[in-house]
Amino acid sequence: MVGVGAPDLPGAQPQPLPGAGPCRRTAAQSANRRRENTMPVKPSVLQDRYRNRDTAFTLEERARLGITGRLPASVETLDQQAGRAYAQLQEQPSNLHKYIYLNQVHDRNQVLYYKLLGDHLNELLPVVYDPTVGEAIEKWSVDYRDSRAVYLSINRPEDMKASFQSLGLGPDDVDLIVVSDAQEILGIGDWGVNGTDISIGKLAVYTAAAGIDPSRVIAVNLDVGTDNEQLLNTPSYLGNRHARITGRRYDDFVALYLKTASELFPSAFLHFEDFGPSNARRILVENADKYRIFNDDMQGTGAIVMASAFSALKVTGGRWAEQRLVVFGAGTAGTGMADQIHAAMMRDGATPDEAKKNIWLIDIHGLVTDDMRDLPDYQQAYARSRSEVRGWSDGEIDLLTTLRHVKPTILIGTSTAHGAFTEEVVRTLAAGVDRPLLLPLSNPTSRIEVMPSDAVPWSEGRVLMAVGIPVEPVQYDGVSYEIGQANNALLYPGLGLGTIVSGATHVTDNMLLAAAEAVAGQVDVSAPGASLLPPVANLRASSATVAVAVANAAAQDGVATKSYDNLIQAVQDAMWDPVYPADNLEGGR
Repeated sequence: MVGVGAPDLPGAQPQPLPGAGPCRRTAAQSANRRRENTMPVKPSVLQDRYRNRDTAFTLEERARLGITGRLPASVETLDQQAGRAYAQLQEQPSNLHKYIYLNQVHDRNQVLYYKLLGDHLNELLPVVYDPTVGEAIEKWSVDYRDSRAVYLSINRPEDMKASFQSLGLGPDDVDLIVVSDAQEILGIGDWGVNGTDISIGKLAVYTAAAGIDPSRVIAVNLDVGTDNEQLLNTPSYLGNRHARITGRRYDDFVALYLKTASELFPSAFLHFEDFGPSNARRILVENADKYRIFNDDMQGTGAIVMASAFSALKVTGGRWAEQRLVVFGAGTAGTGMADQIHAAMMRDGATPDEAKKNIWLIDIHGLVTDDMRDLPDYQQAYARSRSEVRGWSDGEIDLLTTLRHVKPTILIGTSTAHGAFTEEVVRTLAAGVDRPLLLPLSNPTSRIEVMPSDAVPWSEGRVLMAVGIPVEPVQYDGVSYEIGQANNALLYPGLGLGTIVSGATHVTDNMLLAAAEAVAGQVDVSAPGASLLPPVANLRASSATVAVAVANAAAQDGVATKSYDNLIQAVQDAMWDPVYPADNLEGGR
C-alpha cells in the first residue's frame, strides 16, 4: 500500500492525506527526493585537474560537457592562459606565495601548470622545489589545503594495498613513484608527514624537465612518526604523533612498501628521496638488484658530481684511476659521491681496494678511521686504517692536515659548514696539484663551504669549480669564470626517463656513469673559465640526451626489457607535452 487507503494497483496514484495542500509530498516521494540528493554526483570537468581547460574550452565542448554558462564568453588559447597566469604569478609578494599560487593552478588545471612551469623553468625551479619547498614543508600542516599523495602509516600496514588501489590505477598505468619518509629534508631535518611536498615537488621536476606523464606518477609519504618535537607538540600536525619507529618494524614496513608497489605497478621506477643516512644506504644496498630502485640523495648527487669530474678531467687530461678524493661531510650525499667515483675508478682499471685507498672521508670528528666507535655502516667501507695515518696528528685529523698529506685532486664539500673552506684550505689544495676540482655543494648560500668569488682568486684562477647554488660569473685576471650549478635536476629526470623507456629491471652503475657523461658532454670546456656543467635553463633537451645514454647503457648491461629501431625517436615519443589533447574530455586520470 502507498499512502493511506490507496490501493496497491498498477497505475494507482498516491492519495494525499486529508487536508493536505497541493505542495504536500507523500512519505515515499520525500524518501525518493532524499535519495536523489544524497546520490554521488560525478565531479564537473571544471573540478577535474586532469581534464579541466578553463577558458580554453570551445563553445561546442562546453555544451557537450554541460558547462554552458559556467565560463566567460571568450575562448582562449593555452598560451593566452599561461600569459595571464605568469602575470598573476609575478604579482605574488614572495617565493612562498608563488609556491602556493602555483599549487592552486596545479589543483585546478594540470596542463596549464606544466605549461607555465616549462616556459619559465629556470626561474621557477627554485620555487617549486629547493629552496622554497623547504619553507612550505615547515608550514604544511597549518596550511593544508589539498593533497595529491598517498599516505602510508606504519601503524596500519594492512591498509597499504588498499591505499594504492584507491587511485584506480592498473598495473600498466604507473611509470614513476617518488617516496619519502621525510627524515632528512633538504638540510632542514625531520618533518614527518609535512615532508609530503618533497615527493610532489620531485614529480613536478620530472615532468617539467623530462616529460614524464603526470597522470602516470604517484607521490608517497611513509609516515613512520617523527622525532621533531616541535611538530609533535603542534595541535595542527596531521601525521602520526609519536617518535620515529626504527629497527625491525621500520625495515619490515619499507620491505612491504617495495613489495606492494612493485607488485601493483611492475613497470614503475621507484625513486627514494630524503631518507636518513643509514636507512638510505641500507635500503639501496639491500634492494638495488631486486627492484627498479633509485636514491637521488646518494646516486643522483653522486652522478652530478661525476659529471663535473668528467668535465674537469677533459681540462686536466687525468685518468679516473689516478684521482685522489677527499669528501668533507660524510653523510648520505657525500658517501654516495664517493661510491660513484669509486665505481668510475674501477671502470678505469683500478681494483676495488686500489679505488678505496684513493678516497678519504671527513666528518664532524675528523678523518674517518677504523678505530672510531659507532662508525655508521655507510662510512665503514672508506675508513682509513689508524696505522696508516699515525703521526699525522695527536688527536682528530682535521681537513687541513688531511689536505697536506693527501694532496687531493678532488675536494668535495657536503658539510653545510659555511666558510669551512678557508683561504688557507683553498691555497693548500691548490698547492698540492695544478688544477684541483673544488666542489662546495652545500646549500643554500648561508651553508656553502666557500664562494667562488673567494676561491678563484685564492687559487690564482687554478681551481675548477661547480657549486650547489646559482652564482654569477667570477671575474679574475681578465678571465670570466662561469661556475656551473651542480643541480641534480640536470641528471635524475633524464635517468628516470631512460630507465622507463628501456624498461630496465634495475639501475646499474654503468647507467649512472652514462648519465653523468651525457651531462658533461653538453659543455665545451676548452675555453678559459668555461663552466663544467650545462645551464639549468635547457633541462628538457638535456634530459632527452641523458635518457638516450641511460637506455643504451641499460641495453649494454643486459637489464633493458624494451628495444627500439630508433631510440632517439622513442625517447621523444615518450615525453609528455603540456598541451590540451583532443581525446581527454570524457575520461578521468
